[in-house]
Amino acid sequence: MKYTYKTRGVCAMKIEFDLDGDVVRNIRFLGGCDGNLKAISKLVDGMTVDQIESKLRGNTCGRKPTSCADQLARAVREAYNAKR
Repeated sequence: MKYTYKTRGVCAMKIEFDLDGDVVRNIRFLGGCDGNLKAISKLVDGMTVDQIESKLRGNTCGRKPTSCADQLARAVREAYNAKR
């Protein structure tokens, strides 16, 4: 199922992804650091919600308390919990 998450406190405006059970695929960031976010999307494609959350949750960007990677971890967890 396709999900869209509106980010908070980062340059990317939203994140789109597919969730199949607990597996995340087809991640797409809108806005933000294009090259870095494409790389993150490729690296975590096919991982589970738990794997993404354990690797990316709490990652910060500069002085911000969050990052696009942290927002992805929050997005996939929120979508997974809402689905259950």
